[in-house]
Amino acid sequence: MKRLAGALLFVALVLTGCSTVSMTTIPIVPAQEPVPGGAAPATASTAPAAQNCGDLLASYRPPSPMPSPGQMPAGSTMAKIQQRGKLIVGVDQNTLNMGFRDPFTGQIQGFDIDMARAVAQALFGDPDAIQLRALTSDQRIPALQNGDVDIVVRTMTITCDRAKQVNFSSVYYEAQQRILVRRNSGITGSAQLAGRKVCATKGSTSLAAVQALPAKPVAVGVADWTDCLLMLQQGQVDAVSTDDVILAGMAAQDRYTEVVGDSLGPQPYGIAIPLQNTDMVGFVNGVLERVRANGTWTASYGKWLGGLLPGATPAPPAPRYRS
Repeated sequence: MKRLAGALLFVALVLTGCSTVSMTTIPIVPAQEPVPGGAAPATASTAPAAQNCGDLLASYRPPSPMPSPGQMPAGSTMAKIQQRGKLIVGVDQNTLNMGFRDPFTGQIQGFDIDMARAVAQALFGDPDAIQLRALTSDQRIPALQNGDVDIVVRTMTITCDRAKQVNFSSVYYEAQQRILVRRNSGITGSAQLAGRKVCATKGSTSLAAVQALPAKPVAVGVADWTDCLLMLQQGQVDAVSTDDVILAGMAAQDRYTEVVGDSLGPQPYGIAIPLQNTDMVGFVNGVLERVRANGTWTASYGKWLGGLLPGATPAPPAPRYRS
């Protein structure tokens, strides 16, 4: 009995002691999903005034005949590149099958890279005489103006404003701007984007086109297209809008997304070259003439884009030249 009484007294003391301990409430803080670096609502943009650019897609005519590899004209831009021993090209590394880094080999490859290698082949007789520098959309023009790269082959749309800052080759690919959304989102086109967040890269024509939509979506600018896909997957934006070939690559990587709606406008791609290097523009156009004629363009399209985009392989865009 004494042992039982002692045990009961101990339990009573413990309970009494516990009753004096104050309970601290731990606040519940909702988890915050990380936002890609630099992602932010785009600043307000007004529609650009109509500009007289003449025939915007007309470029410099190729030399006739084209110089042979390793025998560039003395004093030319091509001769200076030849003396250096390699062509330096600004490219993308995040757009599937246009310019992307293969996770198995670590090499950047794709349709744009094939076009760049064709220029190196014409200069040196070696498609591997090339150095690829990965650039974001808004780094393309500064890289050319600063002399960091010789050319840029990076899904770059020819526009009036850009043509005042850099030269462009003839059109080597024509895309269409469209919209990528999560499946079953209820968004079927641009009319459903009112007040919704739509992602595009800074420095791209896509961002300005989103801001100009009559539905008045909220444009969100990021550094790379992969950031847009991540934000869409996390529900931080409602849609991504850019060129169909870029969106098709995203949809191939995430089967829970889909490309919807009609084209928001054509996006003609050109190879960008520093403004003063007009001889290089003509040379690159000569390379593109060969690529179109000898089947290289068609073979590259079939390899990289045939499985991404619907329909048969199109004909290469016909070049236009200044008179």
